[in-house]
Amino acid sequence: MTGQRPLSRRQALRVCGGGLAAAALATIPGRAFAARHSAQVPYAGTDEELLEEIQEASFRFFWHEASAATGQVKDRAQTSRQDRRTLSSIAATGFGLTALCIADQRGFAKPREIVNRTRRTLRFIHNQMPHEHGFFYHFVHMETGQRLHKCELSSIDSTILLCGVLTARQYFADPEIKELATKIYERVDWPWMLNGGTTFSMGWLPETGFLKSRWNRYCELMMLYLLAIGSPTHPVSPESWRAWARPKIDYTGVEYISGNDPLFTHQYSHAWFDFRDKRDDYANYFENSIQATKAHKLFCLSLKGGLPDYSEDLWGITASDSTHGYTAWGGPPAHGMIDGSIVPCATGGSLPFVFEDCIQVLRTIRSRYPLAWTPYGFADAFNPIEGWYNPDVLGIDLGITMLMAENYRSGFVWETFMKNPEAASAMEKVGFKSE
Repeated sequence: MTGQRPLSRRQALRVCGGGLAAAALATIPGRAFAARHSAQVPYAGTDEELLEEIQEASFRFFWHEASAATGQVKDRAQTSRQDRRTLSSIAATGFGLTALCIADQRGFAKPREIVNRTRRTLRFIHNQMPHEHGFFYHFVHMETGQRLHKCELSSIDSTILLCGVLTARQYFADPEIKELATKIYERVDWPWMLNGGTTFSMGWLPETGFLKSRWNRYCELMMLYLLAIGSPTHPVSPESWRAWARPKIDYTGVEYISGNDPLFTHQYSHAWFDFRDKRDDYANYFENSIQATKAHKLFCLSLKGGLPDYSEDLWGITASDSTHGYTAWGGPPAHGMIDGSIVPCATGGSLPFVFEDCIQVLRTIRSRYPLAWTPYGFADAFNPIEGWYNPDVLGIDLGITMLMAENYRSGFVWETFMKNPEAASAMEKVGFKSE
């Protein structure tokens, strides 16, 4: 993967498009399958001990693979912990800021060092990170903040960064952290990113202007609209919440709102916004993610005839690395060249939704596939059929697992983030009510 230009998740979705090729599926039964793993030794710890282990290992990534000077977190790193790449993802930094809050709460590092890292991160974002109308470039140099690979100014990745910024604002008592976080959020010119429309553009390029693609169909977009609607300085109308489509899928009797997207789209907004026991005019989105996770498991199990590694104890695919590079795969409906790979953050990111099913997968991986465990937690993906284990971990995938594990265990991220008055106000403005 070194030297390749990384694709954003949304770029990968556009590139991969369509469904699972029929020709590819047709060749699966004739392959020689040999699941390569160690003797099946059940994980000896409790569920709580496993989640603690996962979270502490994930935090090591956010601590060691970030710049000590700027706090910007690498997009990815080699699991050998000898990675010299300098590409940072603003989304990974957003997860990293939230990870610092969790780490302080759980005692994973010294409190003074965590506060200092958080403060330096926010200083750099506010004072030195290049931005346009408060939005940031998707990929930047971790030491300078300069745009890399001619990437887009990303509306969704800026939102993920802001979710981390606002979590830090509420958690830490430090006055400078609170002031910087507020300034970073309040300078975002949300109406500018609408580009004259009713839904947000996916981004902007200095060379050509706004991207044509828009956030106009249900996916991970809820956090983007809610932060914009809740802005005290540059808000958009609550009517924008009603402007994006909510298509429905019915998979073997499981009905839920979804596009033709990987499972992560049902996880990301839920990492910070607490949708439990609430609904708007359209849905209870927490329950919707429960149904999406259940349907995804059923989809994986439906592939057992050609991919016998999938089972009740081993399933889960979402946008991730693969033997052919970064890809957006999953289902239902099937999309991407599914080859039997397992992506741990698929179940890790759904822990609050279907805990028993998801933790069983993580226990299985931890005990049966030792090469899938690294100093930073689970490898981004692995293929037990081919004996392939990804040498990299990705910050956003470790991040969603770490945050959702914490939300399942304590609700800490939800509780902390929802103390932001802007978040609660936005949900009220768009019509959320308790069930």
